[in-house]
Amino acid sequence: MDSSVWVWLTPTLMALVFWGLGQGFVKKYISEVPPARFCLYFVVAKGIVNLWYFGTNEHLPPFAPEGMGFFLVALLAYVMDGIGWILYFQSIVYGPISIVGTLSATYPAVTIVLARIFLAEMLTPPQYVGVSLVILSCLGLAYGPSDSESKKTHGRWIPLAVSAVLVWGVAWTIMKYAYSLPSADEANMALFNTMGSFLTLGIYGLLYGRKGVHSFREWSVSFLPMGLMAAGDLSVIIAAKTGPVSIVAPLSGAYPVVTLGFAWMVLKERITTFQWWCIAFLLVGMFLSPGAG
Repeated sequence: MDSSVWVWLTPTLMALVFWGLGQGFVKKYISEVPPARFCLYFVVAKGIVNLWYFGTNEHLPPFAPEGMGFFLVALLAYVMDGIGWILYFQSIVYGPISIVGTLSATYPAVTIVLARIFLAEMLTPPQYVGVSLVILSCLGLAYGPSDSESKKTHGRWIPLAVSAVLVWGVAWTIMKYAYSLPSADEANMALFNTMGSFLTLGIYGLLYGRKGVHSFREWSVSFLPMGLMAAGDLSVIIAAKTGPVSIVAPLSGAYPVVTLGFAWMVLKERITTFQWWCIAFLLVGMFLSPGAG
């Protein structure tokens, strides 16, 4: 593998770990913190992580006239990303989490198709095999026993969940396209990520997450998972600058394997034989995806 591949592969794998651990802690504390409140804390964590990166790295003037195209396109990407999260949370309210969670793992497939059509990203046959194994394995890992018996579901979750997947796929593609525009850099992208998140998740959290008591306990159990999720987002911002989004998306999106390991070691959940097979195929796919370089 060419050494230049590691420039984007390293932050991609870091995103996988950060997102996986973040989701693990969310799973641990989800009964204590409502989803809308998590959105509010997520925006706070993004602000801390992204603005730290923005302030400690050299960057071009973020709102200079020559970089206005990059600003608008990047902001659009992260507004759509936030809308995708809102649609996802709404779909959970109306539908079975086992199915909604599995369906949400398919967004990298949408990204790959759109990247080939609009960004002319072409992968080698082994890479297509690799990313396919990663996506299919993530579908298997994301699936859990249905809890439909414990709550009444409504058909409206289907368009909400499908829309979330499509919006996320479009958002990833637009984000990668933004890097091809003049004055594009990672530090400014981190700033625009924070702005887009505030305009969507922040407003959603303020509207639906303010009710109730905001205790120190709630802030403390939310800060770690949301900080890890924000660090994962920043890692993807860095990786997407030079890496093909057709590979960065599925590899970073393979975080369920880390979440599964967290649940096994910390939450003492059992790993099934089917899940072990998914992990094995996932590792094969991760080996094939970057290519020989």
